[in-house]
Order: sequence, then C-alpha cells, then structure tokens
Amino acid sequence: MDLQTIATNIEFSNGIWYSKTRQKVSYPDKGNQDSFALEENSFWFLHRNRCIVSLVKKFSPHSHLFDIGGGNGFVAQALENEGIDTVVVEPGEDGISNAKKRNIKNLICSTLTDAGFNSNSISSMGLFDVLEHVEQDDVFLKDLFKLLAPEGKLYITVPAYQLLWSHEDEVGGHFRRYTMRMLEKKLLSAGFGITYKTYLFSLLPFPIFLLRSLPNRIGLNKKPASLDNHQQAHRNVSIFNKISQWELRLISKLKSIPFGGSCVVVAHKN
Repeated sequence: MDLQTIATNIEFSNGIWYSKTRQKVSYPDKGNQDSFALEENSFWFLHRNRCIVSLVKKFSPHSHLFDIGGGNGFVAQALENEGIDTVVVEPGEDGISNAKKRNIKNLICSTLTDAGFNSNSISSMGLFDVLEHVEQDDVFLKDLFKLLAPEGKLYITVPAYQLLWSHEDEVGGHFRRYTMRMLEKKLLSAGFGITYKTYLFSLLPFPIFLLRSLPNRIGLNKKPASLDNHQQAHRNVSIFNKISQWELRLISKLKSIPFGGSCVVVAHKN
C-alpha cells in the first residue's frame, strides 16, 4: 500500500512514516507505555478488541482500516490477525514504536491533520477511545467525514455517561464522556449516517460510579489507580468474562445493549 498517494505530508524512516509537522495531543506522556504493559491480559482491552473485530468483519472486511490514534497497535494486531489490512496513525512515538514491535506493517507517526490525508481517500477508519481526547470533537468529526471515501465506514468507541466522570478521566486527558444520543447527534451533524450502535461493558457503570466517580465527587481518591491495581482487577473477573461472551453474541447479531460503560457506533458516509 503506497501511503504517500493518500497522505501528502509524510516521509519514511526506519520502517515508519512520520509527518513533517507535529501537533500536541491531549494524552498523558506515559499513556501508551502504561497501556502496553496492561493490554495483553486486560479483560477490558480484550473484550473491546473482540467486539471491534466482529463489527469490522461484518461491515468492511475487505477495506484498509486506518486506526486513528491507534496507540500501541493492539487493535490493529487483532484486526490483522483476522486478515483485515490496518494502518496505525498514532502521534506518540512510544505508541508507534510499540506497534512496530507488534509487527504492524503500515505505521504513520502523526496526528490525522498533520499527515495531510487527501479528501475521500480513506476507505474505513477507527477511533477507539480517541474522540474524548479531542477538544473540538464536532470539528474533528467533520474533518473525518471529508477524508472518508463515499460509502466508507467509521468505527467509534468512547467512554459513556458524564455521571461516571472521575479523576481517571482527568489524568487520561479526556474532555468529556458521552451518551449514545449525544454521540449520534454529533455524527449526524457532521454528515454521517448511523449503521449500528450499542453500549458495551454493561456491568461496569455501577462499580465505576461507586469506586471512582463517587469518591471523586466528595474529594477522595484523587490518585488514579495504579497499574498493579488494574492488573489485579482484571485477574478476578470471571463474571465479566461470562457477560462479555453474552455481549459479543449480541453484537455479532447486531443487537443493541441498552446501557454500559462505553458507547460503540458504526457510522457511514452516504
């Protein structure tokens, strides 16, 4: 795949395409490294991957998917293992280096804007827990619409419910959490149509509120959970594994889950 025919402001070096200009993004400096240490054994990352792969295989199995803000290439690796060609577009050098370690072939170290993508050039895109890091998300979605090819698909996951806001969101560089109605309204305003929508992680809202949001509201627990705490939590989640199988079955049949800790939307360009 000749990426220079799609992006006009990138240059190749040591197996990675780099944009010639760089913008700062709202993401912690150590964010990708912390995630890299967690992803392989995390219920949350693994379940999200399975659901994403199921939807991409359903709606655009033969397209190149551009994973915008693709981090360490964990989603891209899962997609490529299922035969879906993927391009990781990630501004963080730690993230893009980790994606290279995962043998992702098509790597662009850049923001979406800095890469200089041509209009109508990208057949499908993924924004997997990225949109909440963009301050002007309405403008960003309109930019995505211009870049997406006609009949192309946009896959999005975002954290759900502002009620669940906590110090974890602040440390993570989030500007907001979403409801499905809010996300759908923003997508429609940008010109997209909605192909499919559902919530995900249906068991998580209550523990998130109890263990993160409520302490944050009363001035406690200002320190984000450590990596060790996350790993320990994900080792003891047999009930979550059972729920994840149920959710994946529903999503594979394009049924919607009415609530959860994340929103998932497949949108399309008419």
